[in-house]
Amino acid sequence: MTEGRIFISDCEGPISKNDNAFEVAQAFIPGGDHFFSLISRYDDVLADIVKRPGYRAGNTLKLITPFLKAYGVTNAQLIEYASDNIVVLLGAKEMLHHISSILPSFIVSTSYEQYLCALCAHMDFPLSKVYCTQLDLDRYEIPLNEAARIQNLTDELTSYPMIHIPDNATSIQDFSEKDRVTITKLDEVFWKTIPSMKCGRMLREITPMGGEEKAKAVMAIASNLESDLSEVVYVGDSITDVQALQLVKAGGGLAISFNGNRYAVSNAEVAVFSDTALITAILVDVFSRRKKKDVLELVRSWSPRTVEKTSVNLSLAKALVEKCLGRFPQVQVVDDPNLEELIEESNRFRISVRGEAIGRLG
Repeated sequence: MTEGRIFISDCEGPISKNDNAFEVAQAFIPGGDHFFSLISRYDDVLADIVKRPGYRAGNTLKLITPFLKAYGVTNAQLIEYASDNIVVLLGAKEMLHHISSILPSFIVSTSYEQYLCALCAHMDFPLSKVYCTQLDLDRYEIPLNEAARIQNLTDELTSYPMIHIPDNATSIQDFSEKDRVTITKLDEVFWKTIPSMKCGRMLREITPMGGEEKAKAVMAIASNLESDLSEVVYVGDSITDVQALQLVKAGGGLAISFNGNRYAVSNAEVAVFSDTALITAILVDVFSRRKKKDVLELVRSWSPRTVEKTSVNLSLAKALVEKCLGRFPQVQVVDDPNLEELIEESNRFRISVRGEAIGRLG
């Protein structure tokens, strides 16, 4: 393995097509698709616009837990559902296997531990190399009257219209009156009503692996391996990856957005649009054996021919070219002049790969 270099990746997006928490909500909560999408959008508002003190991007996975409990979801059901519904990107297993053979490799994911347990078994990746959201639903109790109340709140929340985040919004005052009303109602539910219940302890005790927590995980990994951040490559795709991408980028490492949304692309150095994870293996292979500038040079001259000429691992390069003849992955360096164009293109590709509902989540 290359001395000092480290590979760290988010899971959902760069490795799998799932958004497990969305899918779980959809499966177990009535109206769960709209319910989860609304809470996810509210999460974006609190993390990126309001910047609520102590709030982290990805806290959607905490906010929905009383609702999962109210509808009787158990740890066993989460594991079974995850195992039955894993959908990975083309080439993801080969990508993880190759990179793990040349670099210490880790997954840092906001997803629940039950999903990561299932995914690691599916991908033959060590669970000991995973940082994720710890969740033990079975340890929490919810009185029958609270379960009924939470279920009534579900009906109320699913009746709310979807929040629209205006472009360049910097405060709640930039939102429409209708959306300000919805946000105020959600504030009441999540910061007054549920915290006053017995099940409210779930909101106090569960800490999703998102935002600042992901950045802390990256720092812990680098520290444990006695590596500098300039030796780290981090791959992410959403608002939960922003701080980790910023940290690695500022430290001189390589920050990659993989089919990322606005939040990820804006904070990365390289933007990837691909329906195969093999492209990650190519970029990391070059990073592991050469210098960051060599990766950026490859990206600037990106083409099937350049990949075959530049990549150290020729069999990997040929596999990428052969599997992607009809739709060769695109990679670009992110800079200010092309930022908005890259964001639009990445969002389009994100939706085409993961579907409309998941692709539009923050």
